[in-house]
Amino acid sequence: MLARGSSLEDACDRICEHAERLAAGVICSIVTVDREGLLHPLAGPTISKTYSDALDGIPIGPDVGSCGTAAHFRRPIAVADIFADPLWIPYRPLADILAKEHGVKACWSSPILRSDGRVLGAFGFYYKDNRGPTPEERMIVAECLDLCSLVLEREEVKADNQRLAFFDSLTGFGNRANFLKTLEDAIEGATAPLSVLLVDIDHLGRVNDAFGHATGDRLILEGQTVARIAAPAAIFRVDADEFAVLIEDRSAEELSAVSTEILRAMENRAPQRNEHLLPVSVTCGGAIFEPSRPPDVPTFLQHANLALHHAKQTARGGFVLYSDDLAGAIANRFRALQTVTSALAEDRIEAHYQPIVSLPTQEIVGLEALCRIRMDGGQILSPGAFAEALQDPSIGHLLTDRMLEQVARDIRYWLDLGLSFQYVSVNVSMADFNQGNLGERIKSVFAHHRTPLKHVVLEVTETVYMDEKDGKVAKAIEELRREGLLVALDDFGTGYASLTHLLDFPVDIIKIDKTFIDRMSDGPGAVIVKALLDMSVGLGTRIVAEGVETEDQAERLLRLGCPYVQGYLFGRPVDRDKATEALRSEVPPSADKVERKSGGP
Repeated sequence: MLARGSSLEDACDRICEHAERLAAGVICSIVTVDREGLLHPLAGPTISKTYSDALDGIPIGPDVGSCGTAAHFRRPIAVADIFADPLWIPYRPLADILAKEHGVKACWSSPILRSDGRVLGAFGFYYKDNRGPTPEERMIVAECLDLCSLVLEREEVKADNQRLAFFDSLTGFGNRANFLKTLEDAIEGATAPLSVLLVDIDHLGRVNDAFGHATGDRLILEGQTVARIAAPAAIFRVDADEFAVLIEDRSAEELSAVSTEILRAMENRAPQRNEHLLPVSVTCGGAIFEPSRPPDVPTFLQHANLALHHAKQTARGGFVLYSDDLAGAIANRFRALQTVTSALAEDRIEAHYQPIVSLPTQEIVGLEALCRIRMDGGQILSPGAFAEALQDPSIGHLLTDRMLEQVARDIRYWLDLGLSFQYVSVNVSMADFNQGNLGERIKSVFAHHRTPLKHVVLEVTETVYMDEKDGKVAKAIEELRREGLLVALDDFGTGYASLTHLLDFPVDIIKIDKTFIDRMSDGPGAVIVKALLDMSVGLGTRIVAEGVETEDQAERLLRLGCPYVQGYLFGRPVDRDKATEALRSEVPPSADKVERKSGGP
């Protein structure tokens, strides 16, 4: 029957009917025992449904009627009087049902065992007389037990295979295949908005590498928190570090509220490893569709994945909901990544240099190395066209490595020519600090070109400091400064708590953002620039005004006592050969536009 597609219940009902025909006057039933040791009725075409329902969920034990005791001890149990035997006293209501509906007075139960000896269930004979089994009945039951063991073990293997195919063994949640099938069915029959929320555990790979997979598994099991908050929505583990929640009939505001609750709850979860608490951080992305515009499953999932990817890149630890506008931003980001990836592969990354000038003397004291991409047609692509790629963790550090290689080589070239300059600055991003080996990378490439580290300055934007959460940026900067490198705080004043950054992250150079230089013509702008200049003197740091583009700006800065400037007035970014010409002349080509004055800091 099973081979031909019959259900397990129908097959076991047939076994009971077979036994009842051979043993006249006997009522037969089959119960199963789950992995938690609970009884569940399976078959018994003539047994009372009221009795079967009352039996469901009772745990097996040493004094649990006939079936529960037989399953517990894994041996047959015969009870000649179910109203007087101690095994049945706690279950008198069940005995009353049997007596009332079938006239049953006795019960004989035998365990159904798997081939490895584990109990799978129990096979019961119920008698209307106070008696035990006859020799013939023992032979009948022995035959039935073999059949029951065969079919129950087969179904358990089938169920195990089903679990392996559709459920995650660690969490017990449905897996990716299960999710896709459930989502497909939900979309097909949807009459209300349907949402997919993706929840990604941040930096799980690093936890596995640092503390082992057992610790990582404990983080994954925190998915139970997600399940509790999202209930009764279905939750699935669709990737090593990612869960999917399928939520019906929720608005965008409600989905955002669920995400916020998950994010807040996970922040408070911190599995302990030895004496260390491991903070849990997750990022969420979601998508919603209306029944009037049902997408296909791949498109719907692509929307949710795009939202999650965008959240991980721009709002890690937060939630992003898919929208058409987001799709455009992501497409731009993808094109930028493609541009940079191709340029890296085809060696079209170039370092261009913009002079940093002593404003009082008009001499070039340094250069800022700026990344450029040479396109196939020869045109030069500025960072504005591929800025999105610079923050990508898989691309950003590769660009920095290529820039460091060129800068180290070019500094060596200029030193060999005997040219006079103090330093070349190179921009680094959060992607470089996330790699965790920025200092080693810099030392290695500069040692290869025999270039002293004293000639390089690392420029770190204020946003990198703002992203600081676990101390890695502060630690890396401290190590770099110990190696003799100078560190500049770029775009100063454009973020938040800038003065706090100067306390927590000591730097050697402060670069005043162009925003303040553009506002010097009004009163407040000039006051702020003057305050910054005075502050730098007190802190003992150098200061550079960025984005100086007009003679009026240069003259105002000169009167305020600004020592160093950078901007189009003093030179645009140029390739190495043109930068070499500027260094040979010791002053930028446009320096004669500003009156020369001696002195300065």
